[in-house]
Amino acid sequence: MLDGHVVPCRHGQAKERHILKPTTEASRIFFGLSSFQALAMFRRGIFYTFLAVYLRSYLGLSVTETTLFETIPMVLNVLFQTLLWGRLTDRLQLRRSLIITGELLASIGHVAMWYFHSLAPDPRSAGFVIIAGLTVIEVFWSMSNIGWSAFISDVYTTEQRNAIQGKFASIGGAGRIAGAMLGGILYDGMRMAYPGWGFKAGGIFFVSAFVMAISVVPLLFIPEGGIHYRKQSSTAGNTGETTVAAGKLGLFAVFLVAMLMINSGINILGAFRAQYLDLAEGFAASPRAISLVVNVESAVLIAIGFFLGALGRKIGIRKLLVLGTASGIVSMLLHAMAPLMGLIYLAAAFKGMSDGCIVSSSYAYASTLIPPEKRGRYFAWYNATFFLSWGLAATFLSGPLIDRLIDAGRGAVFAYKAGLLSGAALMTLGLCLLGFLFRASKRQKISRETIRQVGSPSSGAE
Repeated sequence: MLDGHVVPCRHGQAKERHILKPTTEASRIFFGLSSFQALAMFRRGIFYTFLAVYLRSYLGLSVTETTLFETIPMVLNVLFQTLLWGRLTDRLQLRRSLIITGELLASIGHVAMWYFHSLAPDPRSAGFVIIAGLTVIEVFWSMSNIGWSAFISDVYTTEQRNAIQGKFASIGGAGRIAGAMLGGILYDGMRMAYPGWGFKAGGIFFVSAFVMAISVVPLLFIPEGGIHYRKQSSTAGNTGETTVAAGKLGLFAVFLVAMLMINSGINILGAFRAQYLDLAEGFAASPRAISLVVNVESAVLIAIGFFLGALGRKIGIRKLLVLGTASGIVSMLLHAMAPLMGLIYLAAAFKGMSDGCIVSSSYAYASTLIPPEKRGRYFAWYNATFFLSWGLAATFLSGPLIDRLIDAGRGAVFAYKAGLLSGAALMTLGLCLLGFLFRASKRQKISRETIRQVGSPSSGAE
């Protein structure tokens, strides 16, 4: 359980330091969250690794149309997080209940999605049934997403969040490896069927639904969460969480814009990499090779995840965020310029490093700007920068660019390379915005320190 300790500060004020002790409850919470994360990334690996290829190569959707399975559902996810579930979790202080309910409803939704997609009169219609099904399912997943984000901030302190998110990223990476491997096996029926069989016959849908259902079992043994879980003392204001957020609302908005650009740029890979590697005139990669690329990325994520806490303490979460963004830009450039598959694996390694650094450091930085009593609503906005990034740039920037270049006769390989480079450019803009944000934040901190010193009795002011 969480105990609060009060220690003196430099200015003679009491400062509360909450420490999550290695008690049975703390271990149970970590086991529940880590098990859920592993299973969540497993079903993501099995379902999404080949979905874009299935929509494009088997069902015949255009490049831009294949991005709609990310864009439209994620818009609904963000709307429900910000307008409904975020406000609800702040009012009722429910966290675990939202996660469990959302995952169970999404599990049922996957079975229904396969059934209705199998009834479609033609392949293109089946593709749009999947897009519509995922749109409905994201309404349920948005409950789980906001409950997860708020629960971690309820349980862990600001100092612990970067490290714990790094560990969850590593554990999730292991789950994603297993999911991508199984997805590669099921996609073509262990090479005994045809490419797309795993979706058409329903195996990928059914395994994903089953994993979602069992992922909530460990969560039944953890507390509900909420701001009252971690005892707040009368000195809680001196922890810096609420007072920092109150003074940095404008900076928080700039941070959100920067993260939307960065996440949108790197997640263009998620939309197009499998299609790019599958091109017959390009790498012509097999499902096993595509799975291996994803697994190299996940392996690096696993390796770096357990060191992110120490790395964040050594260089700071701001520099860690810059490092992650720079690694993502390198990954995009390598994917676009690689003449051989060997460099694609190297590019995937940089992508894994980027994901770990960005996820852990951006969450930790955001949590310092969010008041505890408004975690639901503010984390809904933070989550929006991630969920919208899965399709926004792909649908309105890279997808149309790729389609137009193909229609103009420039060739599919050239078109996909240009799409990937557009993602690198978007990340570069986000990195520049981060630089502006950190400089503005530093100036604001210096200004506050000056005001505090001038107003202090020790300054000699009468």
